[in-house]
Amino acid sequence: MSNQLPLVLRWPAQQRFDSYVPGGNGVALALLHDAVDSAVAPWVFLGGGAGCGKTHLLIAACAQADAAGRNAQYLPLRRLRAASQDVAGALRAFGGSDLLALDDIDALAGDAAAEHALFDLYNRCKVDKSTMLFSATAAPGQVGIGLPDLVSRLSACAQGVLKPLSDPDRREALRQRALARGLTLDDGVLDWLFARTQRDLGSLTALLDRLDRESLAAQRRITVPFLRQLLDKSE
Repeated sequence: MSNQLPLVLRWPAQQRFDSYVPGGNGVALALLHDAVDSAVAPWVFLGGGAGCGKTHLLIAACAQADAAGRNAQYLPLRRLRAASQDVAGALRAFGGSDLLALDDIDALAGDAAAEHALFDLYNRCKVDKSTMLFSATAAPGQVGIGLPDLVSRLSACAQGVLKPLSDPDRREALRQRALARGLTLDDGVLDWLFARTQRDLGSLTALLDRLDRESLAAQRRITVPFLRQLLDKSE
């Protein structure tokens, strides 16, 4: 059924390679492009802290693979764990696609059943000649995974280390994400936001979602007075 859905519904439209501001992450971005475009390219392990764009890039990779006619699947392990889902069961049911993206694999660290399920999935995908992409907050040997063979397999992937964006790059990323929603953020608005709100990209994007809803409901442009009114009301 998912293969019959329009691409925009399967993969959020704002999470694409062309809407990702790479900053100093050009090497990691190139590794992902290679993995998406060629079934014989190395698998990729993305490491980086919150707000570096790991989820954005994995979903972008799935969307590009899908558009090129390669079946893609995405599994958000941290969200599954937070929802008290059977992570090991989800991993054992996963597979059968040309490209598989597993987000936040550090969420399964210490869960022996889940670690073994991922190890088995890794080996299955090698046999099936599928492409796997992974993300975590740090390198494979630093996220607390207890199964040595799994750490070894993940360490064999091409390692893409994502660095936080600089303030100018974050401003540009936020401006682009606003434009994708039909919103214009002028320099005064961006100056105000960066001086008074959390500046990591995840928090800024969540705030942008709220601004989009509130400005639409109020039928107002996003201006500094509007921001003052909105954010002061929520404090």
